[in-house]
Amino acid sequence: MVDQAELGAFLKARRAALDPQDLGLPQGVTRRRVAGLRREELAQLAGISVDYLTRLEQGRARNVSDEVLDSLARALRFTPDERRYLHNLATPRRKRPVRSPAQQVRPALQQLLDAMAVPAFILGRYLDVLTWNPMGGAIAFDFGSVPPEERNMPKLIFLNEDEARVLHPEFDQVCQDLVANLRAEAGRCPDDPRLAQLIGELSLGSDLFRRLWAGHRVREKAHGHKLIRNPLVGDLHLRYETLRLPDEPDQALVTYTAEPGSESERALELLAAWVSTDHLDQATLRRAAGG
Repeated sequence: MVDQAELGAFLKARRAALDPQDLGLPQGVTRRRVAGLRREELAQLAGISVDYLTRLEQGRARNVSDEVLDSLARALRFTPDERRYLHNLATPRRKRPVRSPAQQVRPALQQLLDAMAVPAFILGRYLDVLTWNPMGGAIAFDFGSVPPEERNMPKLIFLNEDEARVLHPEFDQVCQDLVANLRAEAGRCPDDPRLAQLIGELSLGSDLFRRLWAGHRVREKAHGHKLIRNPLVGDLHLRYETLRLPDEPDQALVTYTAEPGSESERALELLAAWVSTDHLDQATLRRAAGG
């Protein structure tokens, strides 16, 4: 069985997001009632009938071929991430990989994190934060103070909006990227009940999430720049890299680095010194208490 409703909603949302003039289509003599491409325009660009596109968008088409999917992806100017998501939705459930319920991090990966001098953490399914190094837990959210079931990046951002806005001055962009990342995650296993529960919780708890989710934007978390307002050392302009683990495709290592010689690099060094001192103090207290 294919996720026909989600497939149709995705195509319709992305059609509405396109500007006809960007595709070289005439503006027309009559005002458009809705934004984006008309259904007949997309059908013409993709080389399919309007009737078939209508059935696709209404969730009534079955056994959609790869050729049709690729034609639609080209016509809609999809990115590679969006194209992959489209094909994932059209994959019958019986052919999808089955996920193990457990999310465990290998001890060697934790040792790697602890040896790294930069902020780092590992994301699992649903963008859960599985583990982190001391710098990773000091860069923005203190993951250690959050209950395990709440250590989820979308929850931390959308259900703690006041705190998240302070930590992330570019809050709107962070939210857009995060929702697009989560939808890419949803495309890998769209019938996952845990994921459906998470999306429902976020939709009930955040009007902003619900609005962004309806946009059907898709983007894998990969690399980019981020501004974080750390409460101890101030603004940090950082680059992040996301490295998906070959033997654990549901897990990804995320690292943050600063430009060499920059104020942000010096601020990270101050943060590292504070983290190191804080951990030494905690170790001293444990020894004094006989722990």
